Amino acid sequence: MDVSIDPAAAASSSQMMVRQFRQILLWPLQLMPLKTDAQIHKYWELLESLQNAEGPVWRELTDELPDDPKDLAERHYREFVTFLPRAQRFLYGERASRTGRKGYGDSPIRIYRRQDIRTVRVVLRPGDAPIELTVAHADLYFFFDVDIVILVFELSCNDLPLAAAQEFMHRFGRGYPAGWNEAGEAEKCPARVEWLDAEGRVLAVSDFANREKFVASVCRHTAPAIAAHWEFLLQPMCPHHGERTDPLRFRQLEYYRMPSMVYLAVDDPCALAQADCVRFALSAASKEQAGLPYSQNYLRDFEHHYAYDRYHDPGRGGECADTRILCTGHNFVAVGDAHQAAYTDPERGFLSQFRHQVFLLGLIAHFHRAAMLMVSDRLMTIISRLDINDIASVRDFRRDIRQTQEIFLRFTHRYWFSQVSDQPMAHDLFHMWSHNLSLNKLHADLREELQDMLNYLDSDMMRRQSTAIVRLTVVTVMSILGTVTTGVLGMNVFDEAAKPWHYRMALVIFSLVGTSFITYIVLRRSQSLAHFFESVADTRVTLRRQWNALRAVFWER
Repeated sequence: MDVSIDPAAAASSSQMMVRQFRQILLWPLQLMPLKTDAQIHKYWELLESLQNAEGPVWRELTDELPDDPKDLAERHYREFVTFLPRAQRFLYGERASRTGRKGYGDSPIRIYRRQDIRTVRVVLRPGDAPIELTVAHADLYFFFDVDIVILVFELSCNDLPLAAAQEFMHRFGRGYPAGWNEAGEAEKCPARVEWLDAEGRVLAVSDFANREKFVASVCRHTAPAIAAHWEFLLQPMCPHHGERTDPLRFRQLEYYRMPSMVYLAVDDPCALAQADCVRFALSAASKEQAGLPYSQNYLRDFEHHYAYDRYHDPGRGGECADTRILCTGHNFVAVGDAHQAAYTDPERGFLSQFRHQVFLLGLIAHFHRAAMLMVSDRLMTIISRLDINDIASVRDFRRDIRQTQEIFLRFTHRYWFSQVSDQPMAHDLFHMWSHNLSLNKLHADLREELQDMLNYLDSDMMRRQSTAIVRLTVVTVMSILGTVTTGVLGMNVFDEAAKPWHYRMALVIFSLVGTSFITYIVLRRSQSLAHFFESVADTRVTLRRQWNALRAVFWER
């Protein structure tokens, strides 16, 4: 990559306007189990029950594939045919509930949307003019049999200065601050965020500057608090480590910056400096001066790893020749010409692909990562609760490990896709997304970790069974002596039948106590007895060593 900076290009890009700006945040969260003895939890049913029936905040989305073909928008048709059948069944199901036929059934995804938040007002830095953006969607994606929910938050605006767009990408999608400066301002966070309804009323305000709140959460709960506006958005869900006691609880899986997808339409994409592309892809702060945000050595392989230049070739001309796609895994950015319908058409252009096909690719990739991080978190929790000196704890550990293995297997066979589409761009982007998120490595490492634990449990069980069999064998051998003795006594050598009943009862009790005591002693000495039996069976062992083995049964050193 040539990371040299053209001063003329840098100067021109500094004055550039983003004619269309659109950002989609995908925030995976781990849901806390509702019942400790259940593996499958229907969180969406609890979400519905916690809302006011007269005016629920979250409403389940109706199917985007309607019964009447006339009601199907072409963008949804294009979205559907992009994916392979297995991915289609995951995203859309097979409409079993409509047709009554037996099969895969409906989609395992349940989507809930709230529409009371219509506008976002953001002050990026103290003293800056506020920016208002329109909220397109605020959705919750639940997944059957996986304790994951993904918040999808899409917003847009027009005619945004390039520097403001870069700064917005850098600051907005943060669940909590990374720290505070000397003035008490939250670092790398917006100075203020407000949720507004349709009438312009403020519904919630950010509290990034409330240092006491976030520090106290870490001290008391060893977990970060969530900013007030995000906490409001997620209601009636609440943080697991917090003051609220609502049953639908969540905790974070990753760090404070949310995964992001950004669509940018500018007047002249060729006027963008290389530093601008770097800032887009890595969500770096807007430039205070012309130059790269990081060193040239660090950015040496930037284009090789993060740039998808299937269309980007300004010299060839034609549609989308100026379009550039950047994907780091955590961030996805598309930049194109605002004057080309092939890029901006919301029905057939790249904008439609961005909001539908590409969005679903990102959703699947981040869902995969979140699900595997959730399983990994479960493993850490299970191991942290293990007390090897407590029999009940060891038993619970075995049960929890096997349940986690079952969860991972169900995820792998139901949701894990190495390929979701044969369309070249969709195929390449999903592969790039998966690679930069290290999904294959994460899946392989998690599978190996679980297999190692299962191998240990199996070997431990075999060891315990072997020990039990040895002890049972020793007891059986020693029982032969008692059986023979009772057989001799049963030959009527001693006539005890004529004795009084209390004498006979005392004899039975004495025999029972004596037999129990002898059995106890045999079990206590089972290992020594087993060693003695082995020495007797081995013809190579001398009588002296056999005698020493017998003596060790009664006089343990």
